Amino acid sequence: MTELEETLRRAAGQGIISDGQVTGLATYLQAHGSYVAATPAIDAEDFASPPRDIEDTEAPRFVRGFHDVLITIGVVVALVGLSGLASVLALVPAVLVLSEVLVRRQRLALPAFALTIAFVQGAGYLIATALGPFGEGWNAVTYACAFLASYPVLLGLYYWRYRVPLSLALTLISAFALAVLLVLVLLGKIAGTDQFIVDHSLVAALVFLVAALGLFAVAMRYDLADPQRQTRRSDIAFWLHLGAAPFLLYAMLAFVFINRFSGDWWGSETTYLQAGMVIAIVCIFMLVGLVIDRRAFVTSGLLSLGLSIWTLLRENAFEASNYVYVTILTVGVVVLGVGIFWPALRRFVMGFMPREISSRLHAVH
Repeated sequence: MTELEETLRRAAGQGIISDGQVTGLATYLQAHGSYVAATPAIDAEDFASPPRDIEDTEAPRFVRGFHDVLITIGVVVALVGLSGLASVLALVPAVLVLSEVLVRRQRLALPAFALTIAFVQGAGYLIATALGPFGEGWNAVTYACAFLASYPVLLGLYYWRYRVPLSLALTLISAFALAVLLVLVLLGKIAGTDQFIVDHSLVAALVFLVAALGLFAVAMRYDLADPQRQTRRSDIAFWLHLGAAPFLLYAMLAFVFINRFSGDWWGSETTYLQAGMVIAIVCIFMLVGLVIDRRAFVTSGLLSLGLSIWTLLRENAFEASNYVYVTILTVGVVVLGVGIFWPALRRFVMGFMPREISSRLHAVH
């Protein structure tokens, strides 16, 4: 293989060109003198190339070196000590001061993640303290609405100032959660009941499903805006998918357990049919994850998959000590199989996708 072909192969691996274009493009460039090889081709017997790692462009850019890890450890320890000596309410001003230095000026990714989580925690205590004098006579739903309404504002301001992808994702997720709660409250007022979810389980499940699909659509919008996953949009999409996947999964499972919508889903009354439907939904989620190249859709269904297998084994009179370990082993094998063969499985699945769709998604490696 010539150096030109090797370069084009690497470009194909990054999704810049397709694998089928490598040979033709190499021939064209060599014929027209547009490329001059610096070194002759190296025979495979003379030089063994190192194994190629599986490229993972899904994970957000966290760490640029151990410097980030050291700073993050310092941030966590300092904030824990501060909250113990002063007050948890001191977290917010401390986070803002550290964010000015570590996020806005130095642009450190891992400390930005830790500071965002600390800001969420500190903001929660701050909101609860602010609502304290006013919320004594409120019911739980009213208090929850007021509490959630503050998060999109505070997190949105934090993102506007520091541009941390996680903060925008949490802003959108909290906004969707607030919208779901407000819709359910409004529907409860219209229906004249304080137990709308229990009394109208099907409608409540539809509300959850619509909201979950909306959050998934927003995540896909960021994904499609950066199919090469080289900008901040890809990081925002990662966090949105991480929140949308379980939200969408359990919105769909609500229809499976609609007769026990607000009760115990995995009790002794769980049937073969329900367990089989859950397994089918989890498999569909894994397929979606392969298509969009997001592993969050695989991990979000592992607990439900394990509970379904556990139910099937329990109903077949397995001994308790046996079906627990069989369940754990099965889930572990599924995780290992999907993880190890992810690139091959994705290439196989994407082979059935129309070109109009596959061309807009993350490139197949």
